[in-house]
Amino acid sequence: ESQTNEDSDTEENVCGIHSCTTDLHHHPQLDIDTEAVRTLFSDSAVSFRKYASIDGVDVDLNINSNILDEDVARAWRINPSEPIIVRLHFSLSQYLNGPAPSVEVFQPSNTDHFSLGKQLQKHSRFRPSGTIKKFRARLSIWLPLSKYTFEVVVSNLSIFSLHAQIMRYAEQRIPTLNEYCVVCDERHVFQNVFSLLCLAALLSSRKSLIFEPFPSVVDPYNPKTLAFSPKRKRYDRLQKALDSVLLIRKMAQGPYSEIKKQMDKIDPLAYPLLQWILASNRSHIVKLPLNRQLKFMHTPHQFLLISSTPSKEACFQTAKKLYGSTFAFHGSHIENWHSILRNGLINASYTKLQLHGAAYGKGIYLSPISSISFGYSEMGKGEHKMPTKDELIKKHNRINKIKQDLPGQPRFLESRNLNCIALCEVITSKDLQKHGNIWVCPVPDHVCTRFLFVYENGQVGNVHINTQEAVIHREILQVIASKLY
Repeated sequence: ESQTNEDSDTEENVCGIHSCTTDLHHHPQLDIDTEAVRTLFSDSAVSFRKYASIDGVDVDLNINSNILDEDVARAWRINPSEPIIVRLHFSLSQYLNGPAPSVEVFQPSNTDHFSLGKQLQKHSRFRPSGTIKKFRARLSIWLPLSKYTFEVVVSNLSIFSLHAQIMRYAEQRIPTLNEYCVVCDERHVFQNVFSLLCLAALLSSRKSLIFEPFPSVVDPYNPKTLAFSPKRKRYDRLQKALDSVLLIRKMAQGPYSEIKKQMDKIDPLAYPLLQWILASNRSHIVKLPLNRQLKFMHTPHQFLLISSTPSKEACFQTAKKLYGSTFAFHGSHIENWHSILRNGLINASYTKLQLHGAAYGKGIYLSPISSISFGYSEMGKGEHKMPTKDELIKKHNRINKIKQDLPGQPRFLESRNLNCIALCEVITSKDLQKHGNIWVCPVPDHVCTRFLFVYENGQVGNVHINTQEAVIHREILQVIASKLY
């Protein structure tokens, strides 16, 4: 009799392939959504367990692990014989009228150390906050409802299934998790920026000087030779491969294995070049989430940028304890950033790398005033006349007004028309020479980059920023203290 009661209890509370009997605590929409998943996917794609005593229900969405490439599955330590389970915990009585569900992602044989699940749960779309409506909205940002609308006819009604939406979202997202930042939940935008900065240096008339380091890429058809070599600089062939990288990165979607296939079809040197571009960067770059960005910079493309070597950073921290530090901007033309991100800021005064002159002596040039560094960042070939502050303000107002009128701004950098400006921390010792708002630091170890701001399509940031104002200085310190390092 005891066994019979146990079986009865299991049959009542665990609902898999067969439908559950509706009771007073059971929201009717739950059965409808569950049936929608079975219709669209398979009978075994969903099951749920009720906990009537605590007004709870766990919905298990079973995702076939074969959506992952074999190599990717091995790297994530996925058991290919088991499904990936996305478990959603709802209120049994309120269901869609209640709070957003909590989410767990695991495999039956690996519930505690399932790294793929832990990363997916970090994504903002799966965080249990707010209402069901907000939860669905977060999903639709990445997976537009207009493209993936799941309608099934149940009891002669056309119903949109939340479970089906989550199922499709997970199937689309899991194979591409490595392409998204676990902090801000956006694509690793700087992968594309690296390529664009590389192209800017390559197209420069000064490329023989500033395109350093030059790629060393093994020929995929002959591993004993180099397709690209610093000893034999083939700029035209390099540009062709780089154009292919940018074309595919803009058009292709999905995991890197698919992107590699597309690149290999167009140019066999494209993917090896992309690998070199990413691997040769020595800087530590992290996209700042929106809640930790410096609002006064007026760009969503903000990055923590640590380009100093550990030894230089150690020297800097020692000097900081002795003399203190402050913050100032460094502007440089877009063609120079390929080298800066790999070699750091250097003293280029009176060298072949000098571009703007050294009117105030030898050293790294900085300014506490944003408009001055913005001017340097816009300097291009043949331009040796600094734009005035009034000219920058007019351009700032005109361009940003146009951009506000344009619908559907992209979340990711796509334009080849970029400008970069760095916010640096500089030691305030007697070596720092201040000529009004033009500062010169002759000691390279006394300047360290902290942030990089990227502007596209001619956009100009806030030209009124002065890092020496207390409110600005305080906001910078708050972002640095937010432990993004």
